[in-house]
Amino acid sequence: MIGEIGLCAALPNRAAGQAQYPQDTLRHSGETWCLCYYYGRMDRTKNNGAADAPAELPGRLAEALLRERIVPRFVDSYVVEHGRFGLQVHAALYKDLLTLLQREALITMSAHALEVATGDWQPNDKSRPRPMPKKDASNFRRKFLAGLTRAQKWDMGEALDFQRDLQLYEDLIARSANTRRRKAFEAANHPFVDRCAFLLDSSFMEKARMAASRALGELENLSATVTVNVMQRGESARPGIRS
Repeated sequence: MIGEIGLCAALPNRAAGQAQYPQDTLRHSGETWCLCYYYGRMDRTKNNGAADAPAELPGRLAEALLRERIVPRFVDSYVVEHGRFGLQVHAALYKDLLTLLQREALITMSAHALEVATGDWQPNDKSRPRPMPKKDASNFRRKFLAGLTRAQKWDMGEALDFQRDLQLYEDLIARSANTRRRKAFEAANHPFVDRCAFLLDSSFMEKARMAASRALGELENLSATVTVNVMQRGESARPGIRS
């Protein structure tokens, strides 16, 4: 039987393959990025997947993002609304743009899913939503990141890059949480809005920011729906989160 290997290493901006890691669990401390790899037999994954909400959730989020086509619709509507047809002239460049925006969208959905899952936690149907205990929230995040790495088939460098950007998103979102509520005609104060507007059309930043704000609303609604559904199934199958 193939054993399970966990890698949780503090790796500040180190490229993949530059260090060797022991085949046991490496713990991290402080504000560092955690890379979680879990390798096991496929039958173990199949048996536990349905009941393991944090491991199942990343795959469901990615599937929903592709199925709903939020990013392609966002770009297409922006191009038509503002007559920016030049953004779609070169097929290769347009494909690269969609790939970059899809990644930003997945970061956004992941950040929101973690917030929903750990911030409005219900151990059972009769309990009121409340923040998940710190230890359980840490375990949930670790399993979520491991599941995301598996679902996307990332190598070590790709997983670390995504986790670094996810942490950046979360930090920026936390900072803007106490700012005044935006008006209907204003763009959202969110990293997805700024980064996507720059990638999409840096020459018309304000128009691109408004379009990205609308896409952000769709992404967060979809993320919340998927997260609640997965969490409800997971809690009914197995109460609590084990490390």
